[in-house]
Amino acid sequence: MKKFLSYGLLMALALALISCASAPEYKPKPVAKSSSASSSEYSSSVAKLINASWNDLPGWYDDDLTAAWPAWKRSCEGLVRRNPSGLDWKSVCHSANRVNASSNPSIREFFETHMKVMEVRHQDGPRAGSSQGLVTGYYEPYLNGSRQRGGVYQTPIHQYPDAWKKRKPAELPSRAELLSSGQLKGQEILWVDDPVAAAFMQVQGSGRVRMSDGKVIRLGFAGTNDHKFKSFAQWLLDRKEINHSTATMQGIQAWSKKNSPGRVQEMLNANPRYVFFREMPAVADVNVGPIGALGVPLTAERSIAIDPKALPLGAPVYLTSTYPLSEKPLRRLMMAQDTGSAIIGAVRADFYWGTGDQAGEYAGRMKQQGRMWVFLPR
Repeated sequence: MKKFLSYGLLMALALALISCASAPEYKPKPVAKSSSASSSEYSSSVAKLINASWNDLPGWYDDDLTAAWPAWKRSCEGLVRRNPSGLDWKSVCHSANRVNASSNPSIREFFETHMKVMEVRHQDGPRAGSSQGLVTGYYEPYLNGSRQRGGVYQTPIHQYPDAWKKRKPAELPSRAELLSSGQLKGQEILWVDDPVAAAFMQVQGSGRVRMSDGKVIRLGFAGTNDHKFKSFAQWLLDRKEINHSTATMQGIQAWSKKNSPGRVQEMLNANPRYVFFREMPAVADVNVGPIGALGVPLTAERSIAIDPKALPLGAPVYLTSTYPLSEKPLRRLMMAQDTGSAIIGAVRADFYWGTGDQAGEYAGRMKQQGRMWVFLPR
């Protein structure tokens, strides 16, 4: 799950995270050391990792690591289970059990003792050797819904088609074809009151729905019709329906309220991609985020999506960037717990802001430059 179009929503919608549990994993390749102190110890087809020191991390000694520790413990669950890259994550995670989780100095000492820090750089291409890259944002939206169609609840949220589970067609229909043909009849999980909000949830890959009876249903990604995403915002920009200053998630919502339902559907159908969902188990803690590609819940403002070809899924990553549309520093320890279909490249991250409208405000406007350092077991 991402950014938005002033190249903001255009990007957040185009780049939003759709988790991919089967994504290719990072595989480090030992590289011959040079005499340089900054020689690369590991590389991948995407990333070049350079030896760094803890003093190289801007704000490392100021970050509230106690806020990142629960996310790290969740990463350990996935790392021990998956054991990616052949690195000794099990020993590191076992040592974490002895750390005082309420003490910043203890947590900092743990990472500095048991892990080495590597600066992430682009391996090749026009930015080869550069440590700068794009940081976007994503979130988990809230929608309003009902189990029954009626009144304002006219937009269906569908499960992955039963027929496709048995035999998937060679060529799958587009969004417009699916919704007009009746092929999805009987596959409705529930109905929501806003077609644009439903489309945004498809971009993010997960969401929560407040039901008419007061319950909250959590929805997770279940698959797509295999079509490539096309931006709603770009469609509107091409027709001069909005300008770059209003090409945000909020701007698209405002446009939809001024136009007819038919015109809104025309805009939504410009994107042929359709995302299916599954109902997720209820959780007692409302602060627990959606399940990421690592198979563990995401933590607001401490989880990121990365390219698993570049970095190990589950690894701690120190990120330095700025808050959306500002120069205010954003420097903190994150966990690489998710992936996204458009999160491609070495220095590339999608920052998970959390759930709800405020998180959506940040995610919808985030398209910043940033740097990344990955922590690997010694």
